[in-house]
Amino acid sequence: MDTQIGEVNLDWIPLSGIRLGKAGVQFDAVRIDGDAGRCVADLMEELTGGDPGPIVADALGRRPVYFLVPPRSTSHRPWPRVARPFNSGGGRVSYVPVPALSGRTWPLSWRFPPSEADRFVHTPLLNSVAWQLR
Repeated sequence: MDTQIGEVNLDWIPLSGIRLGKAGVQFDAVRIDGDAGRCVADLMEELTGGDPGPIVADALGRRPVYFLVPPRSTSHRPWPRVARPFNSGGGRVSYVPVPALSGRTWPLSWRFPPSEADRFVHTPLLNSVAWQLR
């Protein structure tokens, strides 16, 4: 069974709880920890008119924020130290926590849930904003 937002089929989102999604398949991700990640999420919201694409926040530990970007869009560009790309390039495999759209998903939550099946965070814009944190 697939999770749906309106008419959009999002089979990579679990119906309940949390699932680890393999980066490089449906999406890549960029993780920015703590207040810096939350600041970047707020700025991305402002720069995109309120729809920055799917962003997941974690309430524990370093309080990482995961920006879900198109698959295969992170490995070919440099990222600042504050941003850690998750992808399946270079002989490695990365997994990203993905919460359900509703129900018990703590400590994960959607800071911005996906709005369309192929709508992701804009990778070049995110990269540019992340470099401003240096």
